[in-house]
Amino acid sequence: MNENILGIIAGVLTSISMIPQLIKVIRDKNVDDISLVMLIVLISGLSLWVWYGCMKNELPIILSNAFAVLVNISLLVSYMIYRKS
Repeated sequence: MNENILGIIAGVLTSISMIPQLIKVIRDKNVDDISLVMLIVLISGLSLWVWYGCMKNELPIILSNAFAVLVNISLLVSYMIYRKS
């Protein structure tokens, strides 16, 4: 298998992995089971992957991780909106 295809498939799968969680949070308006620390660490790590991809000029790394950052920032915003104060 071509390594670029493998990278694209891996990127797509990891990028969409949090979409079901985001949908559930938006539908239920409940973030009780979401860890704020986990979200911050994950967004930080994904952002570093985007930076790394830019340094290496690797479009699959850049695009997949940038999309994942957006999904997880959406989850973070949802967390801020729906958390119980």
